[in-house]
Amino acid sequence: MCRHLAYVGPEVALADVLLDPPHSLLRQSWAPLDMRQGGTINADGFGVGWYPSPGGDGARYRRACPMWTDRSLRDLATTIRSTAVLAAVRSATVGMPVQESACAPFGEGRWLFSHNGVVRGWPDSVAEQAAGLPATDLMTLDAPTDAALLWALVRHRLRAGKHPLEALGGVVAEVAAAAPDSRLNLLLTDGETVTATTWWHSLWVRRGDGELAVSSEPWDPEDPSWGAVPDRHVLHATRTTFEMHPIDDKGRP
Repeated sequence: MCRHLAYVGPEVALADVLLDPPHSLLRQSWAPLDMRQGGTINADGFGVGWYPSPGGDGARYRRACPMWTDRSLRDLATTIRSTAVLAAVRSATVGMPVQESACAPFGEGRWLFSHNGVVRGWPDSVAEQAAGLPATDLMTLDAPTDAALLWALVRHRLRAGKHPLEALGGVVAEVAAAAPDSRLNLLLTDGETVTATTWWHSLWVRRGDGELAVSSEPWDPEDPSWGAVPDRHVLHATRTTFEMHPIDDKGRP
C-alpha cells in the first residue's frame, strides 16, 4: 500500500512535513510500519502538492522514482513554503504502470487527491462505475490505474456540487460494493479543508493550535496528540473544526 498525508495550518516549509520529522513521509517510503500485506516499501514514485498562494490552485511535483533517490527534492522542500500540503509515496499494484502520471496527488484547480489502497478485480470489477463517467473523463485519465479512476469518480461528484464528505463517502461505498475487499483510503484537500476515508487501512490525525495533520502513519510517533481514525469512517476538518462519521453502505456519513 502507499503512504499519504495532508497538512493545513500556519505556513511551513515542505521539508517540515515531508523530510524532517522522525518518521517522515521520506522514512515511510523505505521503512513503513504498517503495510498490511500490500508490499514492503514504497519505491514506485512519489508526489507533493501545495498551494503557492492561499485560496489559489494547487501545484504539484511528481516523480516516478523512489523518494529517497531524488536529489533535488530537499532543495525544493526547504525553499517552498505553503499553508497546505498533500503528498504521497507509491507502492504500485502488480500490473499497473510505474510512471509519473500514475503518482498522487491527482488534481484539478484547487483540489488535490490521493488514494492509499487497491481496487480488487481491477478493471473489470469497476467497469460499470467507469461507464457512468463522461467519455472525455475516461479518455483523459492521468494513468490506467485504479487511483486515477477513483479520482475521476470523486471529481465528477465534486463538479456536480457534492460536499467532499458525500463525494468521498459515496465513491467508497459504491466501489466497495462492486469490488469487495478493496482498500479505499482516500485523501482530498482544497487547501483549506481535509477530507479522508479509512477502509481497510490505517489513518491518523493530529489537531492543535490552528493546524491539522492527517497521515497514514504518525510522522512523530512519540507525540501523544496523534489519534487513530476508526476503520470505515470519513473525516472532514479545517484548521479549527472537525467531524468524523461512519460510512454506511450508501456512502452516507
